Amino acid sequence: MTSPALAMAVPMRSPRRRTRLGHWQGLLYIAPAMALVIVFFVVPVLFTLWMSFHDWPLLGQPEWIGLDNYTQMLKDNRFWSSLRFTFYYTVTTTIAIFVVAFPLALFVEKQRRGVGIYRTIFFMPVVVGLATASLLWVWLANVDSGLFGPAMRAMGYGGKKVNLLASFDSAFWTIIVMVVWKVAGFTMIILLTGLQSIPTELGEAALIDGARRWQRFRHLTLPLMRRTIALALILSVTGSVLAFDQFYIMTAGGPQNRMISVVYYIFNQSFVSFHLGYGSALSMALLAILIALSVVQLRLLAGGDDR
Repeated sequence: MTSPALAMAVPMRSPRRRTRLGHWQGLLYIAPAMALVIVFFVVPVLFTLWMSFHDWPLLGQPEWIGLDNYTQMLKDNRFWSSLRFTFYYTVTTTIAIFVVAFPLALFVEKQRRGVGIYRTIFFMPVVVGLATASLLWVWLANVDSGLFGPAMRAMGYGGKKVNLLASFDSAFWTIIVMVVWKVAGFTMIILLTGLQSIPTELGEAALIDGARRWQRFRHLTLPLMRRTIALALILSVTGSVLAFDQFYIMTAGGPQNRMISVVYYIFNQSFVSFHLGYGSALSMALLAILIALSVVQLRLLAGGDDR
């Protein structure tokens, strides 16, 4: 046992000092993550912002031009065309993903025989890289050696070879189906966590009160999943706005350069035309658009208290 004299000899830390020590310990724990964020996000963003005020060639000295890159961006019809296409693609893809992912989440949420196998099967495409998935679907859509063309002819959708990537409509919907196949499993898992967080007592009480399945889904499930839906929606919209791999690999921006997304256009300006300063200005504009979209979605879907 500790003697009273020894206990009195040990200095006692004040509550304020213990709180300050806890703060420093917390900062020490998150220091590695903060260093990664600063090095790989904050510094590149600030450097990109600095580049956007310059005429920055690949070789030679950069020249300060102020807001000229942003003025040029406002007059660039190709940029606005890529922005319109990206908006169209984002809306279509997000709706398609939720139309597929929500029923899948409702299906695998109930405990039934083989539900673990179903969850694994639905989630498996997520582990495939987007570039790999794009190459896979290029092969599936190939006129000579693919799978889709012969399958469509066998079902009577044409007596000759069908090139799904030759026209805008067929290529666009082929990419939409590929992205839904690739991403819907991930969105399903997010929605599944929201469904499983709803207390079962609430559903049982609504059932006792005579609420039908649609009424329980509309007035109980959806309000309680508002924050989960907001998270899934933000991830889906952000991923769609930043789409690049599928257009670059599957169509190379065609047909007729009608599938050039904003990121694809930034890539062309920066690393094909070597207008690095203008590409940086486009990148900052895209970052501002993403921040605005995220704020709007959070306010619309996650605002207020869940009831």
